[in-house]
Amino acid sequence: MFIRYGYEITLTCQQPTALVCLLSVHEDRAADIRVPEAVFTNPDVPTTTYRDLFGNRCRRLVAPAGDLTLWGDATIEDDGMLDRIVPEAREVPVADLPDDCLVYLMGSRYCETDRLSQIAWDMFGATPPGWGRVQAICDFVNGHIRFDYQQARSTRTAFEAFHEQVGVCRDFAHLAVALCRCLNIPARYVNGHLGDIGVPVVDPMDFSAWMEVFLDGEWHTFDPRNNKPRIGRIVVARGRDATDIPLINSFGPHILKGFRVWTYEVTNLQPR
Repeated sequence: MFIRYGYEITLTCQQPTALVCLLSVHEDRAADIRVPEAVFTNPDVPTTTYRDLFGNRCRRLVAPAGDLTLWGDATIEDDGMLDRIVPEAREVPVADLPDDCLVYLMGSRYCETDRLSQIAWDMFGATPPGWGRVQAICDFVNGHIRFDYQQARSTRTAFEAFHEQVGVCRDFAHLAVALCRCLNIPARYVNGHLGDIGVPVVDPMDFSAWMEVFLDGEWHTFDPRNNKPRIGRIVVARGRDATDIPLINSFGPHILKGFRVWTYEVTNLQPR
């Protein structure tokens, strides 16, 4: 199947402001791109790209004073399959983990393992280790947090989400990531596109957050917000938590004036 995805974001800055944007699809899907990403800004400003420490593609630019619109659009080929379920996947002892997994066991800005460790062991310590334990964490988070866009807060941490019991997809992901790490299961935060393919359409469209967990030698997708396999998941960026992979990192004040995201299946692919 083919999925078209993109965004249109308008910011207002009072003065020229440096930005770093993580809005392009992750390099590990490069071979699947069928209509290359078109990116432009209005007004037109120079941009450059680089890879960050986690392998994400970042775009640098300086927003002029006034309005700036960022626009991107592409089409990707997807296998059309639901997220994999591997119930036999086992946990890997910490001593046997690859070196690059260890950072995903540590506490981070939004995932306070020190404050949640005892809670995690009290709740899930007796759960058989492996896939089932991670799924039990997702089941808990999905039922514990009430989804509410009106209650979104950019500073809410996993510990706060646990106690406030409300949030958006990033809060679901942060809490599940933190609980996994507390139990010595590497978990990383993911930001990306997830269209309403195979499920009822929900408006408005937005970027989504979920997590990947390291079991049996590979990374597996878990989505505590939706808590069921989905079709057409497109990774934009991965990191320890939202601190590492904000959609737009602004080095100065700005106002979000417009925000539009699209992700949908296309059947009549027309190369640009």
